[in-house]
Parts: sequence; structure tokens; C-alpha cells
Amino acid sequence: MNSCILMAEITQNPELRSTADNQMEIAEMFVQFINAKPENPPALIKVVGWNNLAREIKEKYRQGDKVVIEGRLEMNTIDKPEGYKEKRAQLIASRIHPLGAADMAANMSAPAALSSPPAAARSIETTPPPSSSSAKAVPSVDTYDNDEEIPF
Repeated sequence: MNSCILMAEITQNPELRSTADNQMEIAEMFVQFINAKPENPPALIKVVGWNNLAREIKEKYRQGDKVVIEGRLEMNTIDKPEGYKEKRAQLIASRIHPLGAADMAANMSAPAALSSPPAAARSIETTPPPSSSSAKAVPSVDTYDNDEEIPF
């Protein structure tokens, strides 16, 4: 399945347009993200959003915003006037999430219940295995030195 999650910075304000038959809205913007090789400049990719997401992108996001984008990668072949074809990647967005100081603060102030283990996990009781006279007692892992072999 083609699925991608990208954390990036918007490099130009989103542009909103409609298809030729005015049936669907399309938002396009370019984002940059850190390249895998530190010596290379940031990578640039076009992001496309459709319909309701297109309107949301145009209304809420501006140049310089940091976002997390969920979507799928698509490769387009472009015929260049010089006579060769160029392939360009673009991300077709399905969701977009802002990453800003206010959003980070909101995430950090999550209820304490989320930071502690669930009640079900706290109430698990362990019972020792039934002992039988034929079962061989195996010492706990803590009693072995690093030089000894673990018996399994």
C-alpha cells in the first residue's frame, strides 16, 4: 500500500483552484523537509489536497507553517521543451496536522490519565506456574552471570 507520513515546512502559500468543470477544488503547495544526507539542501515536494481538504489547506495554512502530512506518493512524468522527460514526485494529501507552539502546548497538557498506564494494565496479577515434582526449577534470569549460558 502506498502510504506516506511527512513532517515538513510549507515554503509557499497554498493556491486554491477548481477543476475545469468546477466540480472539485484543488489546493497545491510546496513543502520542504530535511534531506537524508545532511550535506544536501532540504528536499522540496509538491503537496496536493482535494475538495474539503483543499479548502482547509487554503484557509488554515501559510508559508512557514510546520505540518505533518499523511497521504500517498505519486510520480508524474513531465515532457520538457528540451526533448526529455522528467519525473517529479508529489504527495496527494489525505490529512494534514499543524505543528506549532500552540499545538505542541495543547499536546503536552494532555490529561494525566494518558501518561499513566491504563487501569487494566495496573491491575494485572501474576500467579506462579503450578509446581509439580517432575518440573525442573529454573532460576530467574537475574541469577545468571554474563559468562554463563542461559538454559533455553
